[in-house]
Amino acid sequence: MTRQPLRLTAALAVAAALGLAGSAAAQFPGVTLPPSGGNQRQTVIQQIGLVRVSVDYSSPHVHSPSGEDRKGKIWGKLVPFGLVNLGFGSCGDQCPWRGGANENTVFTTSQDIKVQGQPLPAGTYGLHFIPGADEWTVVFSKNSTSWGSFFYDAKEDALRVKAKPEASDYHEVLTYDFPERRQDKATLALRWENLSLPIDLTVDNSTQLYVENLRRELRSSPGFGWEGWAAAATYCVDNQTNLEEAEKWAQRAMDRTQGGQENFTTLTLLSRIQTANGHTEEAAKTLDRALNHPTTTPLDIHLYGRQLLAEKKPAEALKVFQANAKRNPNVWPVHVGLARGYAATGRAKEALAEAKLALPQAPDDANRKALEAMIQKLEAGQAVN
Repeated sequence: MTRQPLRLTAALAVAAALGLAGSAAAQFPGVTLPPSGGNQRQTVIQQIGLVRVSVDYSSPHVHSPSGEDRKGKIWGKLVPFGLVNLGFGSCGDQCPWRGGANENTVFTTSQDIKVQGQPLPAGTYGLHFIPGADEWTVVFSKNSTSWGSFFYDAKEDALRVKAKPEASDYHEVLTYDFPERRQDKATLALRWENLSLPIDLTVDNSTQLYVENLRRELRSSPGFGWEGWAAAATYCVDNQTNLEEAEKWAQRAMDRTQGGQENFTTLTLLSRIQTANGHTEEAAKTLDRALNHPTTTPLDIHLYGRQLLAEKKPAEALKVFQANAKRNPNVWPVHVGLARGYAATGRAKEALAEAKLALPQAPDDANRKALEAMIQKLEAGQAVN
């Protein structure tokens, strides 16, 4: 909903002259009418790990409300380069571009982040720009509730960073999006006409935010079952963070008095964390308990060996596959594991022999075809993935 006091009629006339506000028809308080100039309001939201980032903006068109084609007249003309005098408001000749139309373009981040490598605290900001032919300045203002840039005050800046514009596919409507998204970083891009302005957003403490959130969640319903504690501990060891507390979480997952369960999953998890913490003797004992636990299946041991191979630990994986063969001789998928273990440690002849022993045990066509492909590679002297 867009509400614009009658006092802003002059301001809207100025905005209309810039081609960004369209019709200056007043919208009375309490009455909802279409947005000025037909510049529809849009909100784009992106998660960067646990951080929620959003941009709320009004989106003008390259073609004016009257249908005028303004291609080639946007940058440096309709949107002037540098700071300008808008002829209204209090910013004088130091007015930036509002990064859209009508009210402030508003940028919000739920946690502290970095923009172009510079820190920006959690909060809501008015997003403005100082465009240039080769370089732009991106401005985050503590004032996020104004109309346009007419009342911009540099004293309210929270952050200014530089960004480089790039050529882009044509965009009739001004758009903000996130073309690149990862757990700890994302790229916010302003796109309009044939220009794109990418802005790097990073979350340096993404992993720590997850750990802090896990602590909170384990005090709620996830903490009543062993699976929650195991999942939290697994996240830590996978990311090599918070390992001392993770070891306590793994032990809690096994504590029967607290709803825990001792099984192959919890025992191998504890062994991994003990190894990561340098407790090698304890880790070896825990792994032995896991391999010989009464509930452990041949497939459990096989998958653990595959996990070690994925972690680039072929020697350790081979020991696990050999332990599986000792406990569960000639049972699927024991020979497959030995074939992979021998292949990963450079013992191709033994790997080929085990793969051939596994072939008649294959439980389905998919496994049979995979084994046939493995045998062909081994016979050709090729590496096995």
